[in-house]
Order: sequence, then structure tokens, then C-alpha cells
Amino acid sequence: MVMQLYLGVIILAVFAATFVNADIQVLCENTSVSITWRLSKEFVPHAARFFLGSCMPSHLNIMPTGEGEALFNYQFADCKFKKVIKGKHLIFRNKLTYRPYNKSKPPFFVYPIECLYKRPERWYPPFLNPGAGVAEGQGSLVFHMALLNEQLTGVAMKNVIPLGSFMPIWAAVEQKSHQPLLLLMEECVAATTPDLQPDSQLYPIITNNGCLLESVRGNAVFLPRYHSSAIIVYMQSFKFGLGQEVYIHCNLIAWDLEGLDKSKKACHYMKQNERWELLDDLSRSSLCSCCDSTCKSRSRRGTWKSHSLRHKSVLGPLLIVNPSDSEALNP
Repeated sequence: MVMQLYLGVIILAVFAATFVNADIQVLCENTSVSITWRLSKEFVPHAARFFLGSCMPSHLNIMPTGEGEALFNYQFADCKFKKVIKGKHLIFRNKLTYRPYNKSKPPFFVYPIECLYKRPERWYPPFLNPGAGVAEGQGSLVFHMALLNEQLTGVAMKNVIPLGSFMPIWAAVEQKSHQPLLLLMEECVAATTPDLQPDSQLYPIITNNGCLLESVRGNAVFLPRYHSSAIIVYMQSFKFGLGQEVYIHCNLIAWDLEGLDKSKKACHYMKQNERWELLDDLSRSSLCSCCDSTCKSRSRRGTWKSHSLRHKSVLGPLLIVNPSDSEALNP
């Protein structure tokens, strides 16, 4: 028994030494990656246990020496690559692994793969699902709105929302050459039409120059910002327009970071404290005191003309349905 254990340790040590000196070549292409992993003779019979993310080798070459080359030629859309935005770069990340045991056990060897690209000047997260929209405003500002998934990890892939579930609505402004801006939602309403008409039925969500009305009558809050140029309203879906197409119409404002006042703010009602609070500076929550009455706008001198900072954006169509109907509509 002791001898078997000893031999097992020696074998593992040999395997470990082999992997430390692994011969791996990585070629990053425009939308794909090509990897050549040189395998010693003892590993060739186990080539099916080598993985790039979730993918097995796309091809295995056996050389006259008995050694092998495991080739991985895959698109970044395959193999569970992760796309990361870091500054001015796009990074596609994955891992090469050797898994001699079943998936429940950790891999014996891990080798990180990373392809780094310069982020295109006008690149922004793709909004390809029906519950997202993008429009370019004046002054070279590009505004975005999207429905996020409930985990807040990305754009929702479906626009069907079961009644009572949360629907995080994200808005952002691409600042380009401007100095840092603060994005605010001046007003948001839900409607059953993509265009607002005089006779349109409306469901107010944000009113009074940035007061989140839905936080008073329902479950809604502004989430803490990860950047001044983006804002997320995290709210529970409502009965308005149940079973119909619903569109969220918002007036967005990109404003001076230091320009908060009663007419330029983001306020939500915190029921546990029974008070309105300012998202961006709790100590200045007095700016929200007008949310129960009327918050009057006042003119303010700024670096840019006000019309170049405002934009009307529409998100939709969204389909809010009874939970029993959601499975049929979300196959």
C-alpha cells in the first residue's frame, strides 16, 4: 500500500513537471483564437481530457515521435469565453485545463488564455434583443437604455417579464470628449405605444425632475452607481399593460457632476426610513424634500447649452405577463 502511494506521488510529480514546462502557443485573431498545445507521449491517449473552457480539442496531430499536438480553433462566441471591458481595451479570457477526473473535481492543470484588443472608438455593449434601444443625441453624446437580467450581469436576452419579478432598467451616456457627466432620469413613464400620443394611457415611474414615484407605491430603488455616466432603476414589474407591449419613455439628462439641485437629482423613497434620499449624496437629501409637492426647475449656467444635454429615449417593447404565461412565451 505504501509502495503504491509512493509510486502515485512520483507519477503525479512527473505529470506536474510536464505541465509546468507545457509547450503552448496562442494566436489571437480578429474574432477567434488558435491554440497549439504540445503533448508528450504519455498524454496523447488522454487528449479528450484537455479543454479550452468547455471545448475539447478541435483536432489532434500525432507526430512520428509519438508526441501530439492538441489544436483548439474556436470563435470567441464558443467555449464560454468571457469578454471584459478594461479601460480602452476589450479582453477575451478563458482557460486551458487538463481534467483527468470527472467534472466535480478541480482540474489538474490550468493555463490562462487572454486575447487583448484595442476597444473600437464607438464600441458599446451590443443591444440586440427587443428590450433595448440606443440613440445618438446632440453634442456627440450617445445615450443608451437597456433591460438588464435579474443578476445585473448583462443585457436581458428576452423581453418577457413575469408579473412581480424585477426589471432592472439601465441607462448610460457615452461621454466621448466631454468632461465627466452625471446621467439623470428626469422623467420616465410606461405606455403601450412606442410613440406618446395625447390620448396615450401612461403609468408614471419617475416624475418631478428625478423623483422615483414607483419607490413610494411599489418596490423600486436607484442602485448605487458604478460610474457617474450610468444609472440603474431596479423595480418590480407592474400590472400596467399586462399582456400587452409596454414601452418605457424617459427624458435623460447628462449634467455637470457638481450641478445637483432640486431640478437635477435622483431621489428614491426609502420605506424603512420613511424619507426621500438622494442617490448621489445622502447628506444632501434635503434636495428631495420637494418630491411630495412640486420640484420647480430653474435656469442654470453651464458649460454646454441645456438642449445638448437632454435626450428622449424609449425602451421596448417589453411584455409583462402573468407568471403562468411566462414559460409559454419564454421557451
